[in-house]
Amino acid sequence: VQLQASGGGLVQTGGSLRLACAASGRTFSDVTMGWFRQAPGKEREFVAAISFNGGTTKYEDSAKGRFTISRDNAKNTMFLQMNSLKPADTAVYYCAAYAVPRTSLIYAESASGYDSWGQGTLVTVSS
Repeated sequence: VQLQASGGGLVQTGGSLRLACAASGRTFSDVTMGWFRQAPGKEREFVAAISFNGGTTKYEDSAKGRFTISRDNAKNTMFLQMNSLKPADTAVYYCAAYAVPRTSLIYAESASGYDSWGQGTLVTVSS
């Protein structure tokens, strides 16, 4: 599957951004999807994941209560609504598609399960 992430930008602390990930090339409604991020000098880390039908979501602890992952299977698009942003959220955000169709989120935090990655979109939160 080909993925195109968008929606990043510069925002002040406490602000909001909505990232989008447009997918093509595979039946999107069969694909578990995730968001990861990589800050300068740090390893890529899990942010959130959503099941193929949108019924189940999973979040990294710092994202809980602030970020919301969603998807529109009719439009082959996934979203990440980010509120109450902090400087620590500054990173390149990547969307990813899980390799195994219709899989659960039990191992969604591991990047090794994803076989397609978008190009990344930069989020910068100023203090």
